[in-house]
Amino acid sequence: MTKLSVNLNKIALLRNQRDIGIPDVLQAAKTIIKAGAHGITIHPRPDERHIKYADVYELAEMMTVEFNIEGNPFLGKYMEIVSEVKPDQATLVPDAPGAGTSDHGWNLKADGKKLIPVIKKLKAMGIRVSLFMAADAAGITMAKEVGADRVELYTEPYATVFRTDEGVDEILQQYAYAARAAGDVGLGVNAGHDLNLNNLGKFLAEVPGVLEVSIGHALIADALVMGLYNTVKEYLKVLSKSTK
Repeated sequence: MTKLSVNLNKIALLRNQRDIGIPDVLQAAKTIIKAGAHGITIHPRPDERHIKYADVYELAEMMTVEFNIEGNPFLGKYMEIVSEVKPDQATLVPDAPGAGTSDHGWNLKADGKKLIPVIKKLKAMGIRVSLFMAADAAGITMAKEVGADRVELYTEPYATVFRTDEGVDEILQQYAYAARAAGDVGLGVNAGHDLNLNNLGKFLAEVPGVLEVSIGHALIADALVMGLYNTVKEYLKVLSKSTK
């Protein structure tokens, strides 16, 4: 079964709108874990507009499931924090400083050489390294060459096509091919960005070998209606039925 890692960024973003500490990010993490999620994901950005650096350390202290910290290793305090916290997984994302959200994968022809020592350092600390990548088989092969353990397939293009209901089968073939290419070179496959209760099942039914999905925005939006605990359960149901 594909594992579910829940991204807490949107909970932290709402909390930061007021200075009264609610919603409580730590309590949300505890509820998510109690509901059965396999992991917690955070993406602390340099401007701390959602997850604050202090949150990272507090979450690390209470973590009982896989801890995944996303971020650009060349910006802010990402490498400092990850080196101190030593999460289970570091997902490296090529975000620009002012990016509203992650919106593209690594260009390893341009960035591969400078990622090599970063990946080597993280792996020496026992941290699994995943690179955020477009569904491009050639690029994914390069991810293996620079030392990554996994790739996280950037799924926003799939989600966009799914909403239009045109070309879904074609784009899923692209993702399936990319996932197989990853497996062929010994890379694990994660996936994330704009996955939700409507499109997740089809994606996992068609794309082989997805080990983990990271979901935040849609899951937190669903929780406004269904409650956080129940929403995690609904996503887990989809995962249990759909994994290929």
